[in-house]
Amino acid sequence: MRTLRTPDDRFADLADWPYEPQYAEIPDQDGGTLRVHYIDESPSGTGAQDGSPVLLVHGEPSWGYLYRHMIPPLVAAGHRVIVPDQVGFGRSDKPADKTDYSYARHVAWMSSLVFDHLDLRDATFFGQDWGGLIGLRLVTAQPDRFARVAIGNTGLPTGDNQPSEAFMKWQHFSQTTPVFPVGDLINGATTSDLTPAIIAAYDAPFPDDTYKEGARIWPSFVCTSPEDPEAPANREAWKVLEAFDKPFLCCFSDCDPVTKGGDMPFLARVPGTEGQPHTTIEGGGHFLQEDRGPELAQVLVDFIGS
Repeated sequence: MRTLRTPDDRFADLADWPYEPQYAEIPDQDGGTLRVHYIDESPSGTGAQDGSPVLLVHGEPSWGYLYRHMIPPLVAAGHRVIVPDQVGFGRSDKPADKTDYSYARHVAWMSSLVFDHLDLRDATFFGQDWGGLIGLRLVTAQPDRFARVAIGNTGLPTGDNQPSEAFMKWQHFSQTTPVFPVGDLINGATTSDLTPAIIAAYDAPFPDDTYKEGARIWPSFVCTSPEDPEAPANREAWKVLEAFDKPFLCCFSDCDPVTKGGDMPFLARVPGTEGQPHTTIEGGGHFLQEDRGPELAQVLVDFIGS
């Protein structure tokens, strides 16, 4: 597998991002290895394993920088916070060919980091966008490792129900546009008006278009038909969720046309949602971490504390 690695100087002096990078070598599912980046912060410092971990997983086409407003309040509340960059994003290695990516490989890659390298246990999981599509597969593969789950603006589609019109437009755009301006795309999916410096930080992992193959292809992997390759695996994951009785919190935002109503299947089918303080994050767009990060972090602090 041919891979690209974003030069370190692309990440120098990013606003509100003082964190020391941590790396793990994982199998690339093709006979080689990939270097995956993550942040590991706790009250005792970088890499210190204080208490039970909080795992925050990003989606398309962002990277761990999306959680910069949430890491400090979670650490201040006494938690160990782990924020990985998914393969193809952030400081993680980027397979250079679209055909090297698949939904199943993304699950395997993140499993290698979370289970094999970090060996996380008694964890709190939060995922948004593809962070949920990947992370919920991890939760359902090894539910005993997770103490509780929270999700926002995400889902676990099987292709048995019609996706939103907004998502179908995004999927079509992502596969046909000749220009894929990552920072501008994120800015367009927030209620905030991002500064040029923040937009540049989202563009930082991608020095040119050759680094964007993973970002471009990812939307096509969302199951929109029952015959999609990962639809059966997602149905099996739902069977686990339908028996999942640990605390499960929905905290979707109110200004995201792509995932509007996406909390309803979880509220109807996951036993652990019963009696939980489900929250609507008001004023948040698709990237609610960007628009309402400290508020969302407080929701997680309260959820863990309860």
